[in-house]
Parts: sequence; structure tokens; C-alpha cells
Amino acid sequence: MVKVDGITYMYNRAVGNVLEEVGFDVDEGQCIAVLGNNGCGKSTLLKCIDRILPVQNGAVFVEDSNVFTLSGSSLAQNIAYVPQNTRSANMTVYDAVLLGRKPYIKWDVSSKDMEIVRDIIHQLHLDNYILRNVSELSGGEAQKVALARALVQEPRLLLLDEPTSNLDPYNQHEMLRIVRNIAREKNICVAIVIHDLNLAIRFCDRFLFLKDAQVFSYGGLESVTPEIIEAVYRIHVHIIEHKGIPVIVPFPDEKVKEEHREQFFDKQRKVI
Repeated sequence: MVKVDGITYMYNRAVGNVLEEVGFDVDEGQCIAVLGNNGCGKSTLLKCIDRILPVQNGAVFVEDSNVFTLSGSSLAQNIAYVPQNTRSANMTVYDAVLLGRKPYIKWDVSSKDMEIVRDIIHQLHLDNYILRNVSELSGGEAQKVALARALVQEPRLLLLDEPTSNLDPYNQHEMLRIVRNIAREKNICVAIVIHDLNLAIRFCDRFLFLKDAQVFSYGGLESVTPEIIEAVYRIHVHIIEHKGIPVIVPFPDEKVKEEHREQFFDKQRKVI
């Protein structure tokens, strides 16, 4: 289990807190969607959790260990992070994925390391790319390689920052389906920054809405309501169901009920 406790972060005093006392927990095998408008601190939150950015306050616990006190190799064995924009590496796909085993390699690559790499490459359908140079791949293909490298770390917590941004619709669903299945099979906690609400409700178990540097709402599918979406995104939506799957349909031309939005926002803040 992962617990994020009271994360507070600011870039500078002029801007103020980008994140303020943000906290939530994730159970083993769960995928959570980190949601909110552009600039609300979603990517910053992942970077704080992975110690890329130094927090002003707070802690992150993975199975009772505070990751802010772990060594670099121990941190990499517990948390894997895939950024929004992955840099192209001048190496083969196989070698790029194998780098994810670095925290575990003592003297040389073991047969277990190679087995794990082959298994993840196969699950992500990258078998035909293993000898291709990563720098020659498309943005979507490179994104899948970055995910594969993170998965071979065998982390307890996987952080994904907009993993579907460079993918076509088929590959968006395929990638998130693979992530969800691996999370359940390996009991990995996953936090995904994502803008597509319909992908979020299709593949995630819980939903963390950020607004004004704080947690606005956190819960299961029952927490994804037109009222919450309207309050956070300032856009009117309807939620319908098709073949048992909820679908969020935006109606941007319908006027947002400002008075209701503010009342709902005040109520949510008191609950949080």
C-alpha cells in the first residue's frame, strides 16, 4: 500500500503553493487517475513523490517505508516514473528496457534480469523492435519503451505522466489495459496523470481531482459526477451508460451553474 501524506510544494514565494497538504492512499493492484485542469499541479505531484522536486512538507510511504529517506537504488526499486516527454536514447530498444534493471544488477546481468525484460517486451508487443534504435522510433513507440523500462524495475508504485498523449486510440486502450492488468497481477500501485476522463473511468479504480493546489475530491467511480467535473473543469457534462460502460459527454455550450459550483466547491473542501 502507498500513502501520500501532506505534500506541500512551491516553486517560489511569488507563485505560492502549487500543492498544499495533498494526501491520498493507493491499495495494491489499484490504478488511480490524477485529474484536473492544466497547471493544477498534477505532474508536479508525481515529481514530488519521486523526489525529483524537493517538497516543503510531507512524506510518501511505500509499505511503511518513507521513500524520502531511501537510498537512490532502494527508491528505484520502490518507485518507477515515466515522464510526459521521454527523451530519445541512442541505443537499442532491448538495451533501453534493460536499463530498468540497473537497481538490481550487482556485477552482471542475470538470467532473471533478461527473463523479466523479455516478458515485459512481449507484453507490450515490442518484440519486433528490440534491435531498433530508440531514436528512430515514433513518439508513441518511444513512450511504450519508456513504460517497459519502468515496468522491469518491478516497482511497488508506478507513476505515469500522460502515458497516452502520443498514442492513437487503439494504442491508448491497449497501453492502459496492459498497465491495469500488470498492476493487478503484480500488486503494483499505479498513479496516472491523464486528461481523457473517459479513458480514466474505463481503466482506473479511484479518481483524485486537484483544484487550487489541494485535493478537491478522491474516491471511486461513484465520485465521478457531473457536479464534481463541472466544479473542477468549469464545463457542463452529462454521464450516460452504453453497454454497461459510463461515458462522459461534454456540453461546453451549456452554461455552468456558477452559484451551484461555488457551493459545491465549499462543501467538498470542508469534507476533505
